Amino acid sequence: MSRLQSLLILAAKSAWNRRGTLSLVLLSVIVSTVLLLGLERLKTQVRQSFVRSIAGTDLVIGARGSSLQLVLYAVFHLGGASNNMGWDKAMEISQYPEVAWTVPISLGDSHRGFPVVATDENFWSRYRIRRDEPVKIIQGRAFEDLFEAVLGSEVAAGLGYKTGDSIILSHGGGERPRAHDDKPFQVVGILAPTGSPVDRSLYINLASMEAVHIDWRGGAPLPGFKVRAEDVRKFNLTPKSITALLTGLHNRRQVFSVQSKIQSAQGEALSAVLPGVALDQLFQLLGTGEKVLLLVSALVTVTGLLGLAATILAGLGERRRELAVLRSLGARPLDVVILITLESLWLTVLGILAGAAVLTGILIFSGPFLLTHYGVATELTGPTGREWLIAGGILLAGLLAGLGPGLRAYFFSLNDGLNRPV
Repeated sequence: MSRLQSLLILAAKSAWNRRGTLSLVLLSVIVSTVLLLGLERLKTQVRQSFVRSIAGTDLVIGARGSSLQLVLYAVFHLGGASNNMGWDKAMEISQYPEVAWTVPISLGDSHRGFPVVATDENFWSRYRIRRDEPVKIIQGRAFEDLFEAVLGSEVAAGLGYKTGDSIILSHGGGERPRAHDDKPFQVVGILAPTGSPVDRSLYINLASMEAVHIDWRGGAPLPGFKVRAEDVRKFNLTPKSITALLTGLHNRRQVFSVQSKIQSAQGEALSAVLPGVALDQLFQLLGTGEKVLLLVSALVTVTGLLGLAATILAGLGERRRELAVLRSLGARPLDVVILITLESLWLTVLGILAGAAVLTGILIFSGPFLLTHYGVATELTGPTGREWLIAGGILLAGLLAGLGPGLRAYFFSLNDGLNRPV
C-alpha cells in the first residue's frame, strides 16, 4: 500500500473518530453546496423555461415600442401593451411570401386573476412550447364557437374547473375588474401541463373577444346600449385590432430582412422582435440579482469552510500527542500536513456529494410544485460545466481550509508532543 493511500485511510478514520464534532461542519458544507448548485440549476431551468415558452416563433410583431415589453406581454402576459396593431395590417403580414404561419394574440381580459388570450385555430397547430411540441388538450376539445373557453392546466387545477362548467370573464386584470356577466362562457377543454405561461391562461377565439366587447367603448359599457349574448351574431365580429402577431418563417435566415421590411413599411408603425434577442435583454436585467444571490451563497460557503478550518485548528491542541506518536513511528513533517489537509478534503468531498444528492431529491419532490405555481419545469440532467466549476471551487476552498491547520501542525516538534502532560 502506498504512503498516500495509507494517509487517506488514516485521515478518513481520524475524521470518523471525531464525527460528533465534525458533523455540524459537514452539515454546513452540505447546505453551502445545495445553495450554490441549486442557485445555478434554478437559474438554468428558469432561463430554459422562458426560451421553451416561445420555441418555434421567429418574430413577435406588435405596435412600435419596447421590444422586451412586447415579448413579456404577448408571450408571458406580464405588464401591459403600449398599444395594439391593426387587424388589416396583421392580415397583410400573413400574406408575405416569407411568412409560413401567423398566430394572432389579443389580450386585455382576465378571469379571477388569470389572463384571457384570444386567438384563432392556428394556435393549436402552430404554437410550440418546445421546438416540436404543440399544445395538447387532455380533456374535451378546442373552442369552435362563440363563448367557449379552453383552460390552461393551472387555471383548471387552481380553480377546480372541469369541462362543461360556466365561467364569467372580466374586463381588464386590475384589482377591481368589471365582469362580462351577461355573456358567460362554457369550458370545453383543458390543456396538458407545459411549464409555460400557457398553463396560467384561458383561451377563447378572436370573435368571442369581440362579442363580449360589442357594447363596450373605451373600457366601459355603453350607457343605454346592451347586446344580449344570443344577438351578438348579428354583428360583424371581425377584430379591428390585436395585441400581437406571432410569426414563423419558411426560412429562418430571412428573419432580419422580414424584420426590416415590417418595421420600415409605410403606414402603421410596428415592431418586429426576435424573441431570443428580447430574452437576452431580460436575462441581462436579471443578471445583477443573480450575482447578488451567488455572492450570498458564496459567503455562506466561505463561512462554513472557515468553521471547518477553525474546528480542525482548535482540535490540534488535543491531537499534539497523536501527531507526535505518528512522527515517532516514521511519519515525516510533510505527512502530518497531508494528513490534516486530507481530513478537510474528505469532509468537503462528502459534503459536496451529499449536497448534490439532497439537491436532486429537492428537484424531484418540488418539481410538480414549481411547475404548477411558478411555471418552471425542472429536469434531472447531468451537471453543467458551470456546476462542475462550482463544485471544483468548493473542493479547492475545502483543501485550503485544511492546509492552514496542516501547516500549523507542521511546526509542532516531536519533543513538544511527547513531553506534553497527559
